[in-house]
Amino acid sequence: MSPTHTADRKHRGTIFQEEGRILDHHDAGADQWILRVLAPECARAAQPGQFAHLQCAPRLLMRRPLSIQRVDRGAGWVEFLYKVVGDGTRALSQQAKGDTLSVLGPIGQPFRLNPERPRRLLLGGGVGIPPMIFLAHRLHLQGEAGKTHAVLGSEVPFPFHARPSEILWPGLPDGAIATLPLLEDWGVACRLTSKAGLPGAYDGFVTDLGRAWLAGLAPEERAQVEIFACGPHPMLAACAELAAEFDLPCQVSLEEFMACAVGGCAGCTVPVRTPNGVAMKRVCVDGPVFAAEDVFPEPSRA
Repeated sequence: MSPTHTADRKHRGTIFQEEGRILDHHDAGADQWILRVLAPECARAAQPGQFAHLQCAPRLLMRRPLSIQRVDRGAGWVEFLYKVVGDGTRALSQQAKGDTLSVLGPIGQPFRLNPERPRRLLLGGGVGIPPMIFLAHRLHLQGEAGKTHAVLGSEVPFPFHARPSEILWPGLPDGAIATLPLLEDWGVACRLTSKAGLPGAYDGFVTDLGRAWLAGLAPEERAQVEIFACGPHPMLAACAELAAEFDLPCQVSLEEFMACAVGGCAGCTVPVRTPNGVAMKRVCVDGPVFAAEDVFPEPSRA
């Protein structure tokens, strides 16, 4: 399987096109689906924060970008969580185990871990949850789960069976008890939030619990924290504000509509602050991960 050529030479040799066989594909409720595809090249190279550009059905030319949720390099599979929002993802939801679809990936700049900031706060909302799961798993494999905290939010039922947490998380308000079992099994402290009254979830936003935890840390502990976030634009703006409030670094993974997803069409550009001033950057290959302060340079205090 040969690397696909991209518009920018620096990305050549890092994005692979494979005919992936669907190993598992199931409805997780609320129009959410979990898809596992055999794509060894993508699985081997993928890093947390990256995504793949998937063919949804043989009749559809336009692909859809999906964040990578997990990989197994040994078994060669890549897993995605996605929500049906249009014709493309609805067609994808109709593909069955054993079917094949074209996988283009991994694509984009991943999250970068700073060893000087060993305490990580992971904030994921909606379809921004998958990159947080991938990052949590990587930290688990590196033996760093014990200093990792994750808050996941959703306004529709979560695509997994929540359970009461067995990991103590001092400083959180009452009612924050539900967790994602997968993360807790990895040793990651995790809590769920929702404004939709979901059982066990804290009635609030991911930043509410993040703020409560950060406020309860000693200054020397807080100085070791870095925030990682993915979700809708308003949520990421709030995460940038939270980071600024506590003077912490924050990396955000942006969600954006994409056409080619390999840097050729420039249809996913966003303004990003650089040393030479604001420049238009492509979310697909210059991102999707950026420093929050470069995308949200003046967080609103409203």
